Amino acid sequence: MIRDPSLVCDYFRSFSLPGQDGQTTLIPKGKTVCDNVHVMGVNYPRYTNEFWTARQRQASKIQEISYRACFKPQLPRFFITLLTEPGDIVYDPFSGRGTTPVEAALLGRRIIANDINPLSRILAEPRLNPPELEEVKTRLYSVSDLPSVTCDIDLSMFYHPETLRTICSLRKYLTSRVEDNTADMTDRWIRMVATNRLSGHSPGFFSVYTLPPNQAVSPDRQIIINRDRNQQPPYRDVREIILKKSRLLIRGIEPNQMEQLKEAGQSALFLTQDARYTPQIPDNWVTLTVTSPPFLDIVQYASDNWLRCWFNDLNAEDIGKNITMTRKLADWEAVMQDTFKELYRITKPGGYVAFEVGEVRNGSVRLDEHVIPLGISSGFSCVAIIINQQDFTKTANIWGVNNMKGGTNSNRIVLFHKKTDN
Repeated sequence: MIRDPSLVCDYFRSFSLPGQDGQTTLIPKGKTVCDNVHVMGVNYPRYTNEFWTARQRQASKIQEISYRACFKPQLPRFFITLLTEPGDIVYDPFSGRGTTPVEAALLGRRIIANDINPLSRILAEPRLNPPELEEVKTRLYSVSDLPSVTCDIDLSMFYHPETLRTICSLRKYLTSRVEDNTADMTDRWIRMVATNRLSGHSPGFFSVYTLPPNQAVSPDRQIIINRDRNQQPPYRDVREIILKKSRLLIRGIEPNQMEQLKEAGQSALFLTQDARYTPQIPDNWVTLTVTSPPFLDIVQYASDNWLRCWFNDLNAEDIGKNITMTRKLADWEAVMQDTFKELYRITKPGGYVAFEVGEVRNGSVRLDEHVIPLGISSGFSCVAIIINQQDFTKTANIWGVNNMKGGTNSNRIVLFHKKTDN
């Protein structure tokens, strides 16, 4: 664990990619490229290398929950292991599917997660308290199917009638349990897995073939897909699909990791608020924040999640109004400025913020260079810009975030530090 900013920069400059076992050192693809970024009359160091990669130790299966515009678990793991120690508090103000809090929990850290979209907590919290598979099976088969399909919207273009009957039955049961405040962790686990299996492009999902599960198309668009593919929704066994996914999520979790997940879950703080105002978090409390904010108006979080919102009895339009979706860079900067002020308040002296951003609008806007002044004016010092350069992945540009150059896909992280009192 490295804390001093000068030592952190030394580490980046001399970095060598760990091997599969996390101990050996491979010959890196290239030495760290060190240069400077000139922002508002000041030079800030920038380090480019393959700091984490899919060739490293594979991420835990518990992280395999689909969500729009989420980073890989290796990203928060890199900063958590570098800048914190067990028992420290790790925070994500734009938690999404919960990648940062789940990874922090696996590493024995305490966690705080916030996202104004309530789906975030639905997808993240149950993974800190995985139930026994037999409990999941017993609960699933204790919920009887309704006599007939009772659905408030037409979903026939996505689901076989019998599949939809089971989905609606589970939805009614889970909604009533939440409303009565009687939902336990088994109920929440089932809700999380079912939410993740609603639609997708393989038989492992409840729906007929459609777009990947992190993006639900509209009913009208699905009708066109069905027509073009000459397909009809086949029957899917909802309960068995939930059980199969549950097995996959829990597979490979070591006993000590399971204990760490549950221990973190007992003290975890989950918030559903504007990241600019989180009074539940005390001053000078958080050791490390690892996050990635909404990138301007690139990803339509609410419309992409309309089906998930329906299943969880949430109003997608109301959620969409609260999510930061600005076309103008100045408006985005204003929101992020207030977010940085709040992050400075809650960060411990000596703590860090790793703020992941990207190039948007065909590379014409480099958000990392716009973020630096926001952090500086809030009281932080900018340690460096870290660019993790990996082999090209074809799905990266779905987000409209163009980080690819010369066959590579990159994460761009601005690392900030809150100076100690002395």
